[in-house]
Order: sequence, then C-alpha cells, then structure tokens
Amino acid sequence: MSELISFLGPRGTFTHEAASTIGDNLIPYCTIPAIMESIVSGECNKGVVPIENSIEGSVGITLDSLAHKYDLNIVGEIVLPINQNLIVNPGTSLDDIDDVYSHAQAIAQCQDFISSNNIQPHYAVSTARAAKGIIGHKSKAAIGNAKSAELYGLEILKANIQDVSNNETRFVVLSTQDTEPTGRDKTSIIFSIYEDRPGMLYKILGIFEREHINLTKIESRPSKEGLGKYIFFADFNGHQKDETIKGIIKEIDDNTYFLKVLGSYPEF
Repeated sequence: MSELISFLGPRGTFTHEAASTIGDNLIPYCTIPAIMESIVSGECNKGVVPIENSIEGSVGITLDSLAHKYDLNIVGEIVLPINQNLIVNPGTSLDDIDDVYSHAQAIAQCQDFISSNNIQPHYAVSTARAAKGIIGHKSKAAIGNAKSAELYGLEILKANIQDVSNNETRFVVLSTQDTEPTGRDKTSIIFSIYEDRPGMLYKILGIFEREHINLTKIESRPSKEGLGKYIFFADFNGHQKDETIKGIIKEIDDNTYFLKVLGSYPEF
C-alpha cells in the first residue's frame, strides 16, 4: 500500500497541489496542527505543510508547532510557484463581480487587482473553500489556483492576478523518520541563546563562517516565555550525519540552552 500523506485541505488548495507532487494517497486535514498530529498518531506516514511564502514571509503556526509541540522531522521540501487566478461561475464577466473571497494570504497577494477593480474582499478559511462557496453566485468571485476551479466546475476569468510575479511558497514534508545523506542536503534547526551572554548570536553565526557552511536562512520568533525572549530558526547546507555538520551542531548545543534539530533533507 502506498504511503498516506496528510495535507492542509480541503482539496484544491495550494498545499493539495504541493502534496500531489510526492504521492497520490492524500488525506485532507483542516489545520496545520491536525496534520502534525496525524503523523505522530500514525494515521499518516507523512504530511505536507506550508512554511514560508516569498511575499508574506514565514507561516508562524508551522514554525511554532514544530518548535513547541511536535517532534517531527523535515524530510523534504517543495517550492511551488503561486499563481493566483480570479475564479468565477461560467458566463460571469468582471462587471458582474461585487465581492471576492479567498484565504487571507491570497487576498494580501492580490491587493492591486482587487482595489483597481473596486471589488470588496472577504476572508475564507482556504482558497478551495472560497471557490466552493461562490458556486451559483455570479456576483461573487474567488481567488485561487487552477485546481480549485477545475474541482468545482468554475472558470478562470483572469489569470495571474498576484501583485508580484515571483510569488513562491515553500512547503515541507514531515515524518517521524530520518533521511540519509544525498550529497545535496539542507538541515533545519531551532535554538535559543543564553540571555545573559552578550554577542552569543554573533558567535553562533561565526561557527558557520569558520566552517565555510552556507547559512541559507535565519529568523527569530517569540519564544512564548515573555516579551523580548526569542528562539531562532536556521537553515544551512549539509546533512546532520556529515562530520562537519555534526561538529557544528555539537558546538551550537554547547553554547545554547535549547537546540532542536528539525531534520536534514534534499535541497529543492
């Protein structure tokens, strides 16, 4: 039997599109924590969740859930171009449309189009739910991908209406398993530095420079332990089973009070 893969539903979302690139046995869940729970409980073998968008930034619920609630490994990444489309009922013209519905991020990514056409935006749980909700209403449109239009028998009136053309979302594949090195890998970690030792973040970053390891991303998130207290998420080239990376992780562990390796996986 093929692997069961959970994804952020309903069917027709961009996460559905991303998940379909790694398997066919896909099960929708309504929240990101529910996807993670499905893997921990053994209901599914893997899960696909969004982690960052090139315009809107990181997906906080994904980062926070990985940091504080679930011990899961990132075993893959998928980068998907996000082409937002104006989806309507067959026979609808732009003049017919008063309201447009979509996920908050999709609305934010299409502000120029929405405002220039004097359409009233409304938030929906997902792009797919928005498409389903406009069925039979010619005065309503949705913003989403081609898959959701096809799924619900709708049409694309205007394609690629996003404000920025190079709009991409990065998704990660989660599992309870580890991966083996491929020679072209990336590792993700979370760490917190000692509050009473100035220059510690500079020292941590210096470890990567000294070992000639490319740090592809670093960002801070509130630690949820009080104002002004942060944890750091970092991605860097290499696999945690590589000797150099092992040394880096040990040195970071020795100089922080919290370190969690989120996984190593083939770089997209």
